[in-house]
Amino acid sequence: MFDYQLIRSKRKTIAIQVTRDGKVVVRAPLFSTDRQIAKFVEEHEDWVTEKLGEAENDDRISSLDFTPAEIRVYKKRAQGIISRRVAHYAGIMDVDYNRITIRDQKSRWGSCSEGKNLNFSWRLILMPIEVMDYVVVHELAHLKQMNHSQAFWEEVEKILPNYKEQRKWLKENG
Repeated sequence: MFDYQLIRSKRKTIAIQVTRDGKVVVRAPLFSTDRQIAKFVEEHEDWVTEKLGEAENDDRISSLDFTPAEIRVYKKRAQGIISRRVAHYAGIMDVDYNRITIRDQKSRWGSCSEGKNLNFSWRLILMPIEVMDYVVVHELAHLKQMNHSQAFWEEVEKILPNYKEQRKWLKENG
C-alpha cells in the first residue's frame, strides 16, 4: 500500500491523483466515510502503483526543466497562438469569454472559471496543433456546461468529432 493525502470537499465523487513528483492525493466528498475512502483506494491500488512508477520514470518533455528566459519566450508565443485558436473556436461555438491567461501550470492544460476566464498552460505550444485545439474547445465547452456531463462531451464532439483521439494522445504523451 502507499501513503496518501486526503482532501475532503464539496464534491460528489471520490478521485485519486498521482502528482508528477509521486504524491498520491485522494479527494473525497465531505459525507464519505473513512471505510468508503479506504475501499476506493484499495480498489484502485494497481492503477496508483502504475502511475507512481510512471512518475518515477517520467522523462517526457512536459517534465523537462526550462530556464526562466525560455519560459518567457514560450509564454509569449503561447499567448498569441492560443488567443487566436480561442477566438476562432469561440466564434464557431457562439460563446463569449473574458480573459485568457497563459500560466506555468504543471498539472492542468487548461481551466475555465465561472467568470468566463480561460487559463492555459504555455506547454500546449509544444503539442500538436490538434491537441492544443482539443484543450481550447474543451475549455470553451465549459462556458456552456460547467461540468463533464454527457451534454458537455456532446458540445466538444460537435466541434471536434475525433476529440477522443486527441484526449488519448494527451493522456499518453502530455
